Amino acid sequence: MISAEESVELVKLLREQWPSETMKSNEYATFLEYCELIEVKQGQVIADIGEVGEALYFVVEGEVALVTGSSANEVEVGRIHAGELMGEMSFFDRKPRQVRLKAATPRDRLLKLTRPMYKRLRIEHPYITVNLLEYAIISLDHLFRRASEDVTILSHYLYAGSKF
Repeated sequence: MISAEESVELVKLLREQWPSETMKSNEYATFLEYCELIEVKQGQVIADIGEVGEALYFVVEGEVALVTGSSANEVEVGRIHAGELMGEMSFFDRKPRQVRLKAATPRDRLLKLTRPMYKRLRIEHPYITVNLLEYAIISLDHLFRRASEDVTILSHYLYAGSKF
């Protein structure tokens, strides 16, 4: 359960990071009632390859690495930064994860919204849920743009001076 003191801090953070011009502080506070605040240590696996997402995560503090490969041969393919949403792809399409989510800093704090709580939120507070879905779309867009930039840089590196 999120304490009253933490709730005030988290509402402020959500208002800064969650791009909604119409949501009020009390609606962010309501959203927090459906979430759990968790803390993970560096290197801890939050969600693993092959799992189907049963929760959405909002990174409050720290960074989360997106890694692929076996535990012995991991390759980092991206990062989710404070203020960003993660886990939305597998959560919504219910397909197995292609990457592992691992805490990348000594102290990562995450808001966790489980599927049952999301279903309740959707019924009890549809306005908040619509805003959450819009934020998930923006989050996926940011992730896709970063990946596209990485592929472009790699392509220029591999094929510099040649025509495609």
